[in-house]
Amino acid sequence: MATASSKPSLGVNMVGEQSPLLGSDNEHKDRNSVTKHGDTSPQAPQRRRPVPQTIGHRGFKAVAPENTMAAFVAAVEAGVDAIETDLHLTRDGVVVLCHDGTLQRCYGNKARVRDLDWSEISELRTLREPRQPMPRLVDLLKYLEEPGLEDIWLILDIKKHDDAGEIMRRIADALASVPSRRPWSERVTPCCWDATYIALGMKYLPDYRTMHVGFSSISYPRCLSNIPNISFSIFHYTLATLPGRRFLRDMKKQGIPVHVWTVNDESWMEWCIRNEVSGVITDEVGLFRKVCDRIRSEEDEQGKKTLALNPRSLYRWVGFLGKMAVVHLLLLIFMADSWLRHGPTSHRVKKALDG
Repeated sequence: MATASSKPSLGVNMVGEQSPLLGSDNEHKDRNSVTKHGDTSPQAPQRRRPVPQTIGHRGFKAVAPENTMAAFVAAVEAGVDAIETDLHLTRDGVVVLCHDGTLQRCYGNKARVRDLDWSEISELRTLREPRQPMPRLVDLLKYLEEPGLEDIWLILDIKKHDDAGEIMRRIADALASVPSRRPWSERVTPCCWDATYIALGMKYLPDYRTMHVGFSSISYPRCLSNIPNISFSIFHYTLATLPGRRFLRDMKKQGIPVHVWTVNDESWMEWCIRNEVSGVITDEVGLFRKVCDRIRSEEDEQGKKTLALNPRSLYRWVGFLGKMAVVHLLLLIFMADSWLRHGPTSHRVKKALDG
């Protein structure tokens, strides 16, 4: 199990891409980053398939209650490159880490997060064992400031249940309140579902890179691709469509990172590795790292990039193609409905960015 001090550097990244958060001036040349991203010994091939970064979804929720300090610590101990977490506001304006707008599923309380003060929420414990309290954003930031964790970066998935301006301002205040030896702007990226939040992020967090999370359409992220320091987190089925694959190809050419969520199936993990995405957001951190190691080992043995197609994998990919045919149909229906209801995507994005 990897320790915090053996984390690969963010400065050494996918071939032909910029680092999600750090520029080339901040590269680290430690032994572990070389091992992960390409052996530089004379015997090594000149070009190996890049390994996507491992991003713990809500920490390591496969082994601990999601979005708790136990899950974040478990993710770090499992060797993640980054942690993804979700943000809400309490009634008194504290930024807390919780996926749902209500407390029922994880904490057994029917109230909404925004209807309780922090003093009340801090007394709650998860239904899942080991029972954990809900952390604040500042709690996670303080943990990531511990020695040896400097290279772990953080994705903040900003939920839309709260006032957009208030939550962006509160996030900025929380980041400013926790001292960091390495600027948080190099380690933290706000992740926004629409252009309204992206515009507010540029206002309150001007030095930070921004990530757009996309679910059912590629046209929306395409309209955002010219924003400076943008990156993307795309639902895996959407990225595997024909428009999604073209989008991935075009973003690679521009050096814009594209991450994929939420990938827990081994077949999808293999797809992400073969298609050289920037990072994989997963509940199954340990499984993904094993799949990365296995594919690297198989490719080294075969001396080529393409894996042999055995009957089992052929059966799996026939099923995959069938699923993707359904996804393409649903995507076309969604895009037509969105056009009829709201007009061209480009007009909506421009309006939101212009305020």
